[in-house]
Amino acid sequence: MRIDIATLFPEMCESVLNESIIGRARRAGKLEIYCHNIRDYTLDKHRRVDDTPYGGGKGMLMQTEPIYRCYQAVCEMTGTKPHVIYMSPKGAPFCQQRAVQLRELEHIFILCGHYEGVDQRVLDEIVDEEISLGDYVLTGGELGALVVTDAVGRLCPGVLSEEICFTEESHYDGLLEYPQYTRPPIWHDREVPPVLISGHHANILKWQREQSIAETAKKRPDLLYKAIEEGKLDLKERRKAEELLAQMDNDGNIWEE
Repeated sequence: MRIDIATLFPEMCESVLNESIIGRARRAGKLEIYCHNIRDYTLDKHRRVDDTPYGGGKGMLMQTEPIYRCYQAVCEMTGTKPHVIYMSPKGAPFCQQRAVQLRELEHIFILCGHYEGVDQRVLDEIVDEEISLGDYVLTGGELGALVVTDAVGRLCPGVLSEEICFTEESHYDGLLEYPQYTRPPIWHDREVPPVLISGHHANILKWQREQSIAETAKKRPDLLYKAIEEGKLDLKERRKAEELLAQMDNDGNIWEE
C-alpha cells in the first residue's frame, strides 16, 4: 500500500511515522508512506498557500492551486488516481471497520487542512471522502492523518507479525477486546483468572469470548446492540448479551453461572 500525506508540516508527520511499528514497516518496504509539503507546490515566491476568505470572517483559508498541484504531482509520480481523503471535523467518524475497508486500497492520498480550512472548489475537484476523528476541532489535519495512516497501515500484510495481532483486538469484530494479563500471577492480591493458566485452550477461548461480550456491555453497550442487530452473536451469546444489557450489571463475574 502507498499513502501520500499532503501537509504544511511534513516534518511533524515524519517524526511520528518513522517510529515504532509503522517506522519499521516503512524501512522494511512493507508500507510506502510519503509526506509532501504543500508549500513546495505554490507559484508564489513567498511560498504562500493561504488567503482571506470571500464573504469575510476570521482567519485564513488554504488556496486551491498549491493543493491541486501537489495532488497532480503525486498522480503523475505513481501513474494512478489515489483515493483522496480530507481530514475534516465535518467528515464521517473514523472507525475500525473503515480502516479495514481502506486497507484494501492500493493508494491513498490524505489532505491535511489548516487555518480555517480549504477552498471548497478543490475539495469538490479531488476529494473522495471526508473523515473526522470526532466531534471536536483541531488546529490542523495532521494528527488525524497520522491516526488514519497508523490504523490502516498496521492492518496491511507483513506490518504486524501475524493477522491474529489485530483480528482479536477491540472493534475488529464489533466488540471490545477481553481483559489480558501477564506475570506475576498475583499482584496486590489480585490473581490472574485461573482459566488463563489452566492450559485448556478451548476453555480459554470460551472465557475470552464471554469476557469480550461482557466488556462491551459495560463500556460500549451501543456496540453490543449493533452486534446483536447484525447477527454477530450466536443464540446463547445473544441471550446472555440481552440479559447483560437489561441488567447493566458492573460485576466482573457476570458470566459465572
